[in-house]
Amino acid sequence: MQSFDVVIVGSGHGGAQAAIALRQNGFEGSVAIVSKDTVPPYERPPLSKEYLAREKPFERILLRPVEFWKDRSIELVLGEEVTAIDAKQKTVQLSGRGPMRFGDLIWAAGGSPRRLTCDGAGLAGIHAMRGKDDADKVMAELDAGARRIVLIGAGYIGLEAAAVLSKLGCEVVLLEALDRVLSRVAGKELSQFLEAEHRSHGIDLRLNCEVHSLEGRNGRVTGVRLGDGEVVQCDLVIVGIGIVPAIGPLAEVGADVSGGVVVDEFCRTSLPCIYAIGDCAVQTSPFAQGERIRIESVQNAADMGTCVARAICGKPEPYAATPWFWSNQFDLKLQTVGISRGYDATVIRGDPATRSFSIVYLRSGKVIALDCINSAKDYVQGRKLVEAGNLISPSDLADSSIPLKELLARSVKTLSKELH
Repeated sequence: MQSFDVVIVGSGHGGAQAAIALRQNGFEGSVAIVSKDTVPPYERPPLSKEYLAREKPFERILLRPVEFWKDRSIELVLGEEVTAIDAKQKTVQLSGRGPMRFGDLIWAAGGSPRRLTCDGAGLAGIHAMRGKDDADKVMAELDAGARRIVLIGAGYIGLEAAAVLSKLGCEVVLLEALDRVLSRVAGKELSQFLEAEHRSHGIDLRLNCEVHSLEGRNGRVTGVRLGDGEVVQCDLVIVGIGIVPAIGPLAEVGADVSGGVVVDEFCRTSLPCIYAIGDCAVQTSPFAQGERIRIESVQNAADMGTCVARAICGKPEPYAATPWFWSNQFDLKLQTVGISRGYDATVIRGDPATRSFSIVYLRSGKVIALDCINSAKDYVQGRKLVEAGNLISPSDLADSSIPLKELLARSVKTLSKELH
C-alpha cells in the first residue's frame, strides 16, 4: 500500500495550490494529488472562454509546467477517483489501484455538474462545461458542423459560453428558468445590463423559461421542448445549472455535511486530520453576515488551499480572505469583490451606456460588494471599502469623479473624529 504524509483529492485550483503552498511553507513530507483528470492540473475558467474560443491551447492553461510537480516531489496520481475513506485507518480507496494511506487528507474534489432530470436528459449531444473533457466534446461537435446551440442556465458558465459561441458564428438560444440572469449572485442592474448586451449580439435570451423535456432522433438530441409546448431545434445542448458538491465519501464516514462539507476557520472538517477546501466546502463567512456559505471561485479555492497548508505546517492562520470573482463576456470584463447577498441598496457609479461603470451594494449604509464592468480602478479601490466596512455616503459613491480611495480616506477620518 502506498503511503503519503499528505494526500490531496482533486487537482483543481484548490488542490494544486495546497500542494504548492505546502512546499512554499517548508513541508518536506511526501505529497500526492489524486485526480479523476488524466492530465496535470489546469485552469478551469478558460474552458468556457479562451479555450472554447481556441484562443488558448491546453498547454497555456496548465497551472504549472509538467516538470514543476516532479521537481517539487509532488506525485500526480491521475485518472483515479476516491471511492471510499477509512477515517480511523487513515486510508482512501482508489477506483483503480487499491487503498492509499495518508497522514493528512485535503478534500478538494469540487463537485459534478448538476444534470437535467427531465425526459430525454440521457440523449447524446447534451454536455456540461466543468472540465477539459466537457469542453473538448463541445469543440468536437462544433468541428463536426453543430451550429444551433441551446444553453440551459444563464449563470456565469452559460453567459460566457453564449458569448463565445455567438462569436464563433453559432445560432445561440440561452434559456433561464428565473426572471433574470445571475439572479442568485447579482442585483437587477447588472442582470439587465448583461441581458441587453447578449441580446444585442444576437443571442436569443429567454427568461422565466421552463424546460419540459428534450427531444431526439436516433438517440441524439434535436430539440428542447419548453413548458409552453414550443420546441427549440438544436444541434447540441450545454447545461449550466450549477454543481452538486462532491461530499459522498466524507458523508459516509460521518463528516458534518450541510450543503457541502462543513469546515472551521482553518478548513478542518469534523474528522481528525481531514480538511476540505474549494467548491465543496461550507464555511462561516464575515462577508455573508456570519452565515455558512459555499463559495465557488478560483480565489476561494486557492486561498483555502494556502490556509490548510499553513495549518499542516504548524503556522495556522484563520481563513479571512476577501471574496472576489471575474467573468469575461464579449469585450466586457466583470470584476466582483465581496458578496452582495443581503444588500438593501445599490448605487451606480458611471454611466452603463459607456459600458464602463460599477454597481456598489450597501447594507445599512456600508459597502459590502461591487460589480465593476470595465472599471478596474473601482474594483481595486473598492476592495478596501468592502474590507473596511465604514459608512459611505451614497451620493459620494455615485460621483465617479471622486476616486473610491478618497472616499475611504474620508470615512476613516470621520470615524476617527467620532471615536475621539
